[in-house]
Amino acid sequence: MSTTNTPAGSDYATEFAGRTALVTGSASGIGLATARRLGRGGAHVVIADYNAEGAQKAAVELKAEGITAAAVAVDVTRPESVEAAVKFSVDTFGGLDLAVNNAGISGASAPVGEYEIDVWDRVVRTNLDGVFYSMRYEIPAMEAAGKGGAIVNVASILGSVGFAGASAYVAAKHGVVGLTKTAAAEYAAKGIRVNAVGPGFIDTPLLRQMDQEAYDALTTLHPAGRLGHAEEVAELIAFLLSDRASFVHGSYHLVDGAYTAR
Repeated sequence: MSTTNTPAGSDYATEFAGRTALVTGSASGIGLATARRLGRGGAHVVIADYNAEGAQKAAVELKAEGITAAAVAVDVTRPESVEAAVKFSVDTFGGLDLAVNNAGISGASAPVGEYEIDVWDRVVRTNLDGVFYSMRYEIPAMEAAGKGGAIVNVASILGSVGFAGASAYVAAKHGVVGLTKTAAAEYAAKGIRVNAVGPGFIDTPLLRQMDQEAYDALTTLHPAGRLGHAEEVAELIAFLLSDRASFVHGSYHLVDGAYTAR
């Protein structure tokens, strides 16, 4: 699927004008598609990723498209690194209005009784602790500006169902959903909206490395008959960050081709 440009003259082309958006895990995939979508809506975008070189490359790519972007390295498992990335966003663009907490890893596949402890720790530390650390510093930055704000946490379809062999990932993503709802209740009165999305399996270069039989089997899990595209997830995230979703707080939206509706 090719990336779709925001229609010329559309309100969507300016809906984020004057706002700064921090997107973690945005050197590629859903994160990059989201950064591009927000930038095309007029946002100043901070590409934050563990892969510093990839983040810089993504920022250059977006700048070439006319998007205002900057890159920063971040390790979401380290609170001080997240704090520095938020400070970079504020110092570079004068504040923080929007945040997408997307950084995550998959981890090895094994039954619970055989799951390696160090792998469990790494997955939960990245996928759950990383979201907490991100909001821990994003929210005060938004409060300091006094203009409210909006945050979207990228969970997964596996934040609502189980998946054999993926106990750490499933537990972490369920935790992200609960954390999202709690933060939403705490900060709604302050004008900071917090929501989550749950993507199904998304067609990425990594999945394309699978053998065709495995790829086809994964596709059949989605009644829509295909895998999702990063741009489709980015559109939902953009809606949740926009003023169009002004009364949407603490929600968890699936974008999964009916995977969870079976």
